[in-house]
Amino acid sequence: MSNQTPNPAAEVAVTGHVYDGIQEYDNPLPGWWTLVFYLTILYSIGYLFINFAQPQWVDSNFEYEASVAAELQRQFAELGELEPDGATLMSFLSDPEQAKWLKVGEAVFMTNCVSCHGRDGSGVSGPNMTDDHFLNVAVLEDIPKVVSEGAKEGAMPAWGNRLGKNEIILVSAYAASLRGLGLPSAGGRPEEGKVIAPWSAAASK
Repeated sequence: MSNQTPNPAAEVAVTGHVYDGIQEYDNPLPGWWTLVFYLTILYSIGYLFINFAQPQWVDSNFEYEASVAAELQRQFAELGELEPDGATLMSFLSDPEQAKWLKVGEAVFMTNCVSCHGRDGSGVSGPNMTDDHFLNVAVLEDIPKVVSEGAKEGAMPAWGNRLGKNEIILVSAYAASLRGLGLPSAGGRPEEGKVIAPWSAAASK
């Protein structure tokens, strides 16, 4: 049995922290592990920022919706030049064959309208479009007019110089299709404006 006195220099370094008589060793993690740990934190911060600022970059649903809209845009020539009248708009709401074009309107809405009206149309700074109360709209064909010309002294911007005529009509039809989807528990902006007749009865002035 050795009687040699242990060499203090050969002992594991300690931090100087003592808890209930137990000393804490100064045994740092490997450098590569620490680097990976900090990179993970940076990645998570970047991911959260992108998830809120550009959700389409990380959400596969956006890619799917975009591909569907792109395919429908390819078929856009079938429609010809649409007219923003009640009968045309009603056809997209009531005719199953025409209803497929609402996907194009939805794509336009998701690209340009969600910041004010919300993804579900329940309103953020702009009005809630899922109830029966409307501002600046009395009949169906008023919607493309508001989209094109704007309203409330610029609070609702005019999109007539940024969207094509067919895009305005299709996004108007999509906005009209959101009516009645609101639920009391769904949140969104409170009711504004006045109750108007159902679209089927308000298809023409």
